[in-house]
Amino acid sequence: MRMLMRMRLWAQNPKSEKQVKFMLAIIAACLALYAVERWIGWPDALSTNRTAPPNRVAD
Repeated sequence: MRMLMRMRLWAQNPKSEKQVKFMLAIIAACLALYAVERWIGWPDALSTNRTAPPNRVAD
């Protein structure tokens, strides 16, 4: 029901062209990042499941 109310408000007071372009640019950037992550893969350095920390000698 809340989404219907929001859609009604957007239909009555549409966003400006600048705001719509901004939202579409953000969506396009998110889709581009998703596509790169799917095709190339996620870097191991940014993964939380690292194999083992480097061995350090304690003094």
